[in-house]
Amino acid sequence: MADPLQALLNSALKPNPFPAASRYYNVKTASLVTADGTMLVYLCRRFVPASDRFTVVQEHRVTAGERLDHLANTYLGDPEQYWRLCDANDTVRPDALVERLDAVVQIALPEGVTGVPGA
Repeated sequence: MADPLQALLNSALKPNPFPAASRYYNVKTASLVTADGTMLVYLCRRFVPASDRFTVVQEHRVTAGERLDHLANTYLGDPEQYWRLCDANDTVRPDALVERLDAVVQIALPEGVTGVPGA
């Protein structure tokens, strides 16, 4: 049986298993050793950043049939980055951004990156 303390230390030293483009990339992992000695590794909670941490560079008005992954591909170059649009627009439910015609979706730089809005 492996030493639970060593297993815990080893899991703490492992790099985050998510790619740099993932919303979970900087989320820490934690470990729990169960009564039978099984090591469970899990993600800690990801706190959605406040929208004021983003620099808005453009706005998009929603038209009929638009999807958030298409907007992410158009503006961010990757459909899997839709979550960045959610973060910049204070929503945790992606469909909320495109369900209403003429809604405004703010296109922003990544969190913490500053720039000149509208440049």
